[in-house]
Amino acid sequence: MNADALIVGGGLTGPLTALALSRAGITSLVLDARPRADFDDAAFDGRSYAMALGSVRLMRNLGLWDGLAADAQPIIGIRASDGRAGEGASPLHLAFDAAEIGEPFMGQMVEDRHLRPALLAACDADPRVEMRFGVTVTDQTAEGATVRVQADEPLTGRILLGCDGRIGGTAKRAGIGRTGKGYGQTALVCAVEHDLPHGGIAHQFFMPPGPLAILPLTGNRSSVVWTETDANASDLNALPDAEYLDILRPRFGSFLGDLRLAGGRYTYPLALSLANSFTADRVALVGDAAHGIHPIAGQGLNLGIRDVAALADVLGRARARGEDIGAADVLARYQRWRRFDTSMMGFATDAVNRLFSNDNPILRLGRDLGMGAISAMPPVRRRFIREAAGISGDLPELMQG
Repeated sequence: MNADALIVGGGLTGPLTALALSRAGITSLVLDARPRADFDDAAFDGRSYAMALGSVRLMRNLGLWDGLAADAQPIIGIRASDGRAGEGASPLHLAFDAAEIGEPFMGQMVEDRHLRPALLAACDADPRVEMRFGVTVTDQTAEGATVRVQADEPLTGRILLGCDGRIGGTAKRAGIGRTGKGYGQTALVCAVEHDLPHGGIAHQFFMPPGPLAILPLTGNRSSVVWTETDANASDLNALPDAEYLDILRPRFGSFLGDLRLAGGRYTYPLALSLANSFTADRVALVGDAAHGIHPIAGQGLNLGIRDVAALADVLGRARARGEDIGAADVLARYQRWRRFDTSMMGFATDAVNRLFSNDNPILRLGRDLGMGAISAMPPVRRRFIREAAGISGDLPELMQG
């Protein structure tokens, strides 16, 4: 066999999966159709990720965090409230602080330009990990988890892992369908510089068209995830930078001073998309290949990282017992661990989006009173903080402190 695990997808989840499996003594071959140069560009383009405390623990346990910490921004608190453009936040809001659960932070903001090269460098240095770029998987079979790469000889492993996103080919070739719906919303994503310090606080304003997230980056910078209807987003994205900022400012507010764009602008159509199964014969799906949810809670990448940790836990224990890591009963353990959790998160974010993405005065009053009540009840508030920090529930070993 070419490796124990064949991993399709060289983005973030694929290399991270390979590194987690290596810790369990499992070899991996990571395949991606894009050229290596696409991954090595370290220019700042505005993309960044909110990594929950549980995800940071995994990075630390894999020996990756020391190389990222200097460029990461701790999230020490979260503020969530209703809002309208030009009116500011509602006085009734949620306030979460890491100190309440005895932790220094709830998560860390990490820029793509730092995270991606760190993962690739770690894979390059790991003797159990091989990466091949510029290759396209054209066919796969369950027999020994075999894939054919263009016209080359077939590659074979004990298990095939799909880390190739929600529209990737691994799930389709395995006959796994998807269930979901479009939201009629698009996320406008950018980074901004501002005059005043953010203090490590992340903000979520629930606007009628959709939520606006303001996430702290190093220095006086923040990452913005601005949700609008598809039609509005298309018109906004077509505007020059100056006009784009003129419309963003009243939504953002003046609490951080004036704004300037830093890096590029991106748009992402939003949808709920869950794989009908996370496994097939000698196949397992990880990250967005298994689930795509609304970014309202900032949990997309963190759900994928929890998949990685759970899969490494299951396969590592199976290998230690002398089991075939691609056997159906082994993969069933991974599915039992992860599918319910991700489905519930998908349905929860869907419900929150429907509740908050409107301007109904009765719903607005009810949700404001609800947020105020949660903030006033410390035990309930701490439970929500632990959930947001990714340290609740049945944690895989790699995500434990």
